[in-house]
Amino acid sequence: MEPKELKWLCGALGLSDHEDPFPWQQELLKRFTAGTIESALDIPTGLGKTSVMAVWLVARALGADLPRRLAYVVDRRAVVDQATDVATQLREYVDSDSELKRALSLGKHSLPISTLRGRHIDNKEWLEDPASPAIIVGTVDMIGSRLLFEGYGTSRKMRPYQAGLLGADVLLALDEAHLVPPFEKLLRKIASDARLFGPRDEALRKLVPSFRLLTLSATARTARSNEEEPFVLTSADLEHPVVSQRLNAEKRLTHESLPSEEKLPDALAKRAWSLAEEGKSAARVIVFCDKPKDAEKAKQSIEKLAKGDKEQGIPATEAATQLFVGGRRVYEREQAAKWLREHGFLTKQETEPPARQPSAQGLLFEHAPPAAQEAEREFPAFVFATSAGEVGVDMDADHMACDLVAWERMVQRLGRVNRRGGRVANVVVVHEKPEKAIQKQPGDRTAKESKEVERYKQCSKRLKAIESNLPCVNGFFDASTGAIRSLKNRAGNDPRLKKILDAATTPDPLQPELSRALVDAWSMTSLEEHTGRPNVQPWLRGWTDDPPQTTVIWRKHLPVRTSGRPAAKKEIEDYFEAAPPHLSEKLETETDRVAQWLFKRTEALLKTASSDTETASDGKTSSDVSPLARKTVVAIAISSAGDVRDAFQLEHFDRSRSDTKDKKKKKDDVSRVLAGATLVVDARVAGLQDGRLDSKAQDSPRTADDGKEWIPTGDKDPIIRFRVRKVDDTVGEPYPGDKWRQCFRFATKLSNDGEEKQWLIVDKWRHDSSTEDGRAVGPRKQLLKDHQQWTKQRAMKIAERLGLPQQYAAMLAAAARIHDEGKRAKRWQRAFNAPGDGIYAKTPGPIQQPLLGGYRHEFGSFLAAERNGQLSGLSPDLRDLALHLIAAHHGFARPLIRVNGCDDAPPSALEEKAMDVALRFARLQKRWGPWGLAWWESLLRAADRQASRDNKNDNEKTDSATVQGASHG
Repeated sequence: MEPKELKWLCGALGLSDHEDPFPWQQELLKRFTAGTIESALDIPTGLGKTSVMAVWLVARALGADLPRRLAYVVDRRAVVDQATDVATQLREYVDSDSELKRALSLGKHSLPISTLRGRHIDNKEWLEDPASPAIIVGTVDMIGSRLLFEGYGTSRKMRPYQAGLLGADVLLALDEAHLVPPFEKLLRKIASDARLFGPRDEALRKLVPSFRLLTLSATARTARSNEEEPFVLTSADLEHPVVSQRLNAEKRLTHESLPSEEKLPDALAKRAWSLAEEGKSAARVIVFCDKPKDAEKAKQSIEKLAKGDKEQGIPATEAATQLFVGGRRVYEREQAAKWLREHGFLTKQETEPPARQPSAQGLLFEHAPPAAQEAEREFPAFVFATSAGEVGVDMDADHMACDLVAWERMVQRLGRVNRRGGRVANVVVVHEKPEKAIQKQPGDRTAKESKEVERYKQCSKRLKAIESNLPCVNGFFDASTGAIRSLKNRAGNDPRLKKILDAATTPDPLQPELSRALVDAWSMTSLEEHTGRPNVQPWLRGWTDDPPQTTVIWRKHLPVRTSGRPAAKKEIEDYFEAAPPHLSEKLETETDRVAQWLFKRTEALLKTASSDTETASDGKTSSDVSPLARKTVVAIAISSAGDVRDAFQLEHFDRSRSDTKDKKKKKDDVSRVLAGATLVVDARVAGLQDGRLDSKAQDSPRTADDGKEWIPTGDKDPIIRFRVRKVDDTVGEPYPGDKWRQCFRFATKLSNDGEEKQWLIVDKWRHDSSTEDGRAVGPRKQLLKDHQQWTKQRAMKIAERLGLPQQYAAMLAAAARIHDEGKRAKRWQRAFNAPGDGIYAKTPGPIQQPLLGGYRHEFGSFLAAERNGQLSGLSPDLRDLALHLIAAHHGFARPLIRVNGCDDAPPSALEEKAMDVALRFARLQKRWGPWGLAWWESLLRAADRQASRDNKNDNEKTDSATVQGASHG
């Protein structure tokens, strides 16, 4: 390996001067640099699968022909997203090495990363520059829905933009691919069939950068016969001392069945307490439970054991406990992550490099629990986890107690104990054995007993995988990573063993086939309804019995009128587009559980509710807030696209006079509305405890819109890029300070004659440009000719860095040069409060939406482009593409675009032009494929975003001379 290659790889992996990368990492870099991407990476846990990010980044810097964006996908939302830490540290390393940064063509910018947690939550940095390397970290649902043009929690206007940048020029690394075989199959279909999903013409396929897939797994699910050979450890790796220590880290497993009188949560707690020597040891013990309620009860049982027993002379013992389950807000998960770090469950580096924090490799496998921290703590610590703790968390415990689950999940759990070796870990597996039910004849069993027996039969298959295949010494089964790796390798050549493991493994769910017609239907994002556009969930996870999910967020401010008049559907949707639900405030759980919780909470609130339509809202966060009125809107359900499903008044949940049948019907009706929706709840409803639903909790929780710092980042930019103010007078400073700008107003109080008396003002962070109107309004006005020239310059730069052929670069530049011509309309200039001394693209605002009359300036721009001849120098095919990019540059024209408010021609002529827009979309979709066309759209949209962003930069000048020299870099 060349000195520069080794230097960059060691730096990206966070290695010290005396350490070298693992042999497999060096070999992977060699293959990546040659442009070879493996179909699968099979590396045991604890050996740094996530370092794929570092290897990809260094290979890109060395000039490898690899996709510019890396999408790293994990299946579980967890307290700590390990991949996020790796990406963040890679970003810091790139910033510290100017030569590496130049090689990546990042210019003055840092490596863009967008993740589900930390300071980069949902920041959309990856959308800014299609020609720049970027890392996106997300879950299967987050990334998968965006790839399929659905974008859970994303507006329809943004969906093609995100799909275009995920479906082209992307290396998608699917971690723990064995957990989501339907998603893996979907991705392989897309990656392997470029002719079906991309341009039919081979020459055009070479223009659109490809979508590539790399699956990662460390779990002993046996290989399918039709899979290619994965990239695995070499003999050189096995001789490496660190690899050897990790593979042979001792994990002594025992299992036992429970007596009929002993409940599972209590049994798990007792075994965990025993592993900590009845509280005398400072051990870190993880307790895995399949069901959240069992985890909660086991935690309570441990806490009871820690209190001691005076009658038996058992003294109280200090013990730290933490619940680690799903269905919790990111806000509280961040607090839980802090607890895990403080109690040594999250691995840390023994010594940190002097210049920076530990980076990728350091985070991955060179950590060990700090000895000083171990010495300071003299009492045990227990984590009670469900499947949320099985994947995506670099958690390392001393011992483990757990119930018995499917084989692939057992392997995941074993990977969370004694990850780095150097000690002996004890693992106790307990399972229920219904002796009485087993002894009965099948016909004599009750329905409950029959289910118990069936569960036990499945347990027997799982136990067989352990008992008949793992080495057993002195009564302990060898559950080390090396033993499991050996078992998996043997199963590849032993049909009998493979059959045993397959029987103990969760069977792959059935899933629908992916077709071009389906993707075409999903890509028609400007259609609210489409009979051929099903929910994408079965394509991501297969047909399963999983219950429907609902997302809950709490807000201090809702778009509700205090006069009792309901807000219009469009007003509510516009409000939540300006102040959208943020990933960090979301709690996702089963719909039925949300409905049940909602009725229980409202039953308590109805007892103190007033009959008035107007109540005070003083913003206090305690139980003494003013009571809600019966007609107060306390919750609003919105779809994943931001459409309003329903707005619920408090009295809607009154079941005091209903019989049992009617109560059930009301709950079922609410559940139907909530399935797959986001429920925005008035903070005064409360019902949140430790980040989880709790119908008894009466204190209003912290909310993202309460005006206080939400999640500290140590950065100048906040995580929440909007803020909400309630004001009685909007006269005054429209842009408070130099960091915020007003983007939306909602009248909360109207007089009897309709006069606005009180408003909710939504301010956007100055660099946030998530909506079209938000980019058009700001503290720095800009002439239309300047903005379009800026956009042209950015488009040319993007085309140059992507290496587009000259004719395509010219097409993109021509479209950028006239993309906003529709803003010349007097209607648009008046509605955006433009100064009268010129034609403006960016104005001080505020926007007067009624004056627009539904006018879409992109449609006006399309008409102008057809008239003025500025595209006449292009070939017919490229002129077609340029016209579509202009019409679609804010996410419409897929295939429909509104003609309302356009004064360029009679309505009948405008409708005919809109039909031309739709037919052009269909024609180009056939020519370029759904992701190819969306990718072309993303190039113009990115250039427009860059020009809009730079206009808000105080260092930019708005005169044309400066524009001519501007470049993005």
